[in-house]
Amino acid sequence: MTDHHEDAAVRPAVLDDVPALVACSAALSAEDAGARDATVDINWPLEHGAERFTSGVDDPSRLLLVAERGGEVVGHLAGAVAEGTAMRPVKVATLVSMYVRPEHRGARTGTRLVEGFLRWAKEQGAQEAEVTAYAANGDAIRFYERNGFTARLVTSGVSL
Repeated sequence: MTDHHEDAAVRPAVLDDVPALVACSAALSAEDAGARDATVDINWPLEHGAERFTSGVDDPSRLLLVAERGGEVVGHLAGAVAEGTAMRPVKVATLVSMYVRPEHRGARTGTRLVEGFLRWAKEQGAQEAEVTAYAANGDAIRFYERNGFTARLVTSGVSL
């Protein structure tokens, strides 16, 4: 599933990529949740990310992709697939997290990561693919819409 681009190559992650996956996840947490959700522990990736990513590298129900340029990881995507339930009897692939370093945005790196995720989801037999984004993150919402996702559910919350 290696995909080449003049700026980045998208490929499945390997164990040697775990430190870079943690770094990308930490940057995503600080940039996205850190600015939009006071209930999220933005240090979670630094404290638990290595274990989480290590266990996902060889898990057939999970996908870890990295975008690499010049031997350096410049982005990642994590996904998972789950069987349907009695209430929603379809296999669903979830794009769990995605991050591209700011200096590499606008070069289709994110799109290439999403394309890899959607190919993998189909290969896994998923009938639906989904992603969540903070309502205040208009850039992410527009990015996912450009890549074929449409809003189907809005979750509202209130701090107590």
